[in-house]
Order: sequence, then structure tokens, then C-alpha cells
Amino acid sequence: MDTEFEIFLATAPGLEPVLQAEAESLGFAVSEAVPGGVNIRGSWHDVWRANLLLRGANRVLVRLGSFRVMHLAQLDKRARKFPWADVLRPDVPVKVDVVCKKSRVYHAGAATQRIEKALVEELGATVSKDAELRVMVRIEDDLCTISLDTSGELLHKRGHKEAVGKAPMRETLASLFLRQMGFDGTVPVYDPMCGSGTFVIEAAEMAMGLAAGRARSFGFEQLASFDAAAWTEIKAHHTQLNDVQVQFAGSDRDAGAVRMASANAERAGVAGCASFSMMPFAEASPLDGPTGLVMVNPPYGARIGNKKVLYSVYAGLGDALKTRFKGWRVGMVTSEPGLARASGLPFAKPGAPVAHGGLRVNLFQTGPL
Repeated sequence: MDTEFEIFLATAPGLEPVLQAEAESLGFAVSEAVPGGVNIRGSWHDVWRANLLLRGANRVLVRLGSFRVMHLAQLDKRARKFPWADVLRPDVPVKVDVVCKKSRVYHAGAATQRIEKALVEELGATVSKDAELRVMVRIEDDLCTISLDTSGELLHKRGHKEAVGKAPMRETLASLFLRQMGFDGTVPVYDPMCGSGTFVIEAAEMAMGLAAGRARSFGFEQLASFDAAAWTEIKAHHTQLNDVQVQFAGSDRDAGAVRMASANAERAGVAGCASFSMMPFAEASPLDGPTGLVMVNPPYGARIGNKKVLYSVYAGLGDALKTRFKGWRVGMVTSEPGLARASGLPFAKPGAPVAHGGLRVNLFQTGPL
């Protein structure tokens, strides 16, 4: 149980250093940030803890092992000798995903067949395209690396958000953008275009110290290496909540969005410090108390439709924030630098673009207005 191995924390390309900082803050043994994620070393307990606590990871993958392969017959032989039973249970279905790059074994379909056959004939497992447990095989430069996705459903599915609006912001992304803004839970957050409430709810959860995955199940619970008693103990260890001194709020002109966000906050257990109201962004104003962060993910052309009408929306949003949120810092997520400029807000140069729903978006940040 205490054996250490390599664990890969997957995230949206462009946000690897932010996830690395989060992993380090939670005491994980970080090796390095690499394209698409962060490598750490740890035991199965660390795998469980990573799935439960990390707010910015999309998946937690375990590297089960690797071997050299020059041809399909060799892959067949080595896959049959692989110690599948150490981790997988014969009664739990699995699916197999194979990627081949710059290797003599170049046909992913043929490689997939060999791995699936080994799992069926050596372990007695059922292979199914619909299985939640996923064996991930990468054959690159003739090195076959076998990994296991321990998360099951993607980790942005926190388990308490039943309702989402049009073009929602994923919770994992929202948490990393908040972290990029330097958010530490001690200042208020306001979203004047809140939709289903992701930024506000995520900020409230972070402030309260709620475990990201507290309300859901994970793929690793179906593994041979799973210890239910130890898992219960780990979860119990992370139930202590912080005393929150600030309020988090959002508003939207759409009554349905406000109802949806309020219901999501209730289910998430943050309704005591997160509230939503119906109003156009031009009427939004801060709650009483200290200045904080405005986090907003306005519509952008490719995401919602006609881009031309959006220039006046961004200009109006910028005017409202400059007038009503003096002293607040703004974080705006958009795929269009031209739209960000149209707001007239004093943005610093953005960081690397981030992949989000088939688009590349940027977080534009201001200092205090």
C-alpha cells in the first residue's frame, strides 16, 4: 500500500504551473510540470487524496508500468505477462485506449486488440466501450507505458451541480483562474454574469475548505488496490471547515440562471456565504465589506454567436465595473482579445492561452480599479 509510483495530474494545457502550485500547497511530492499536467510521486493514498482534494486536476492517472515493444507479437507477449491482477478486478469492466507515436507498433487499433485480449484471457476481465474504468496505453519511441485513469468521470463533475447554463465554465478551470488571480479565500468574489454560478460557488468552497470531490464517487473505488476503511478515514480527515469572513455573490439578467445558481449553491453546501440575484450587469454593485475580485466569463463570439453585438456588451460591462467596483481587481475569461480591449479595462498582458471547450481562452487581469 505504501509503495511509491508515478502519478500524473491532467489539466488544461496552459495551466500546468497553476496546478503544480496547488499540488505543492496540499503537500504532494511534485516532480515536474509537463505539457498537459503535473507529475507527482506517491502511494495509493496519495491517488485517493489527489482525486478528493485537487480542485484544478481533470483526471488523476497512475503509471502502472512500461516495457519496450518492437512489434505486435512482442506487445501480445508482454501484455499477457503484465501484473494486471495487482490493480484490476476481474469482475469490473474496463475499456482500453491506445495512442501510438513514432513507434514501430504504429497501428493503434491492432495494439488495442492485443491489450484487450490479454486482459480477457489472463485476468478474466470484461472489456466494454462503456466501462467507467479506463486503461490508457501510450506507445511512443517503442516504449509502451500503461496507465490507469483512477478518477472515472472527469473531476470537474463535483457531484452537486445538477443544472448548467449555456456554455458553462468548468469548475476545474474556474478554480485555477481564481488561483491565478491570487485568490486565497479571504476576499469577496462577485460575478455579474454568473450563469450557473461556477466562479462564485467555487470561490465559496475554496474559502470554506470543502474537499472538491466530497459528493461523488471515483474509479479507484472499483480497483483491487482499494481499501474502503482507509478511504473513509481520509475523507473524515478533510471535513474540518474554515470560518468564512466574507461573502460571495453573483447576478444575472436571466431569472432561470439565478434559480439554477442558487440551487447549485444549496446542494454544494455554500448557500450561507454565496448568494445570487437577478439584475443586468449595469446595475450590479459590490456587497458591503472589503474590496475583492470580479470574476466574469462573458459571452464570446465563437461560443455564443454574433460577435459584432458583443463589442457594445463588453464596453458596457467595462463602464459598469469602473464606475461601481472601484478598488476591485477584475479577472475576465474570453477567447477574443479584441473583446477584452473593448471593455476599456486596464488589463495586464495575458498569460498563455488555455484550451476550453474547443476554444483557446485567456484570463485577462487588472490591478485594483
